[in-house]
Amino acid sequence: MERKDLAVEYKHGGCNCAQAVLLAFKDELNLSEEDLKKMGAAFGVGMGCMEATCGALCASQMILGLKQYQGKPILKDAAALAKAFEAKCGATICKELKGIETGQVLCDCDSCVRNAVELAEQAIEK
Repeated sequence: MERKDLAVEYKHGGCNCAQAVLLAFKDELNLSEEDLKKMGAAFGVGMGCMEATCGALCASQMILGLKQYQGKPILKDAAALAKAFEAKCGATICKELKGIETGQVLCDCDSCVRNAVELAEQAIEK
């Protein structure tokens, strides 16, 4: 099974979007499943209020940091990841992605999770 499909399975199994993305990378992150769930617990649904950054994108940034950080800022890579997510999904803010104010869904949760996993994979392969 592809990692992005595994992440969607986690999401439908009771995890929020951030936890689902993190758990899909558990084989590479050297952290327990419980620690990954704790790490992502506050990031689902745009940090719990839909007003902030998509939890799936937040998790992909955490993965980037855990895999690429070597004592120097990785802001250029983080910015590239955020821009790629926005280009692919149409926004980075949860309520904009879900069309709360416009009635037009730009990217559903499952697609946000899949895209975040795919982009994290690309970012850590560099």
